[in-house]
Amino acid sequence: MLEKLKVKITQFMEGRYGIDQLYMASIALYFVLALIQLYAQLPLVDLLLTAFFVWIFYRVLSKNLKARYAENEKFLAFTGKVMKRVNPVWQRIRDVRKYRYRKCPECGVTLRLPVKRGTHTTNCPKCKHRFEVKIRV
Repeated sequence: MLEKLKVKITQFMEGRYGIDQLYMASIALYFVLALIQLYAQLPLVDLLLTAFFVWIFYRVLSKNLKARYAENEKFLAFTGKVMKRVNPVWQRIRDVRKYRYRKCPECGVTLRLPVKRGTHTTNCPKCKHRFEVKIRV
């Protein structure tokens, strides 16, 4: 019985686009909006959530593979740009106990320095400029 169901589902999904990163992000966004809607109780948001849900599954069941692939590529390009900006900030937050970040006054390169209380002299690896750094813990 279960095997027959698996075969039927496999046959149904043949030639369809399926699941990708845009789908996963859309589902996550849908559930976040649905949780907000539980508390807000706005009638227009219910209609928008329903339309969003239909669009999500339209993409999964679509047979226009080229268009869905292009949509996913645009989404990945956008999220790549966002992550390029977010990752350095996240790295600094993770490193707050071990390192301090300072810019070289000559060339502007950001240096990652170990936490050592006091005033220290350091060299920029790019321009070889020596400068003092004050680190307070």
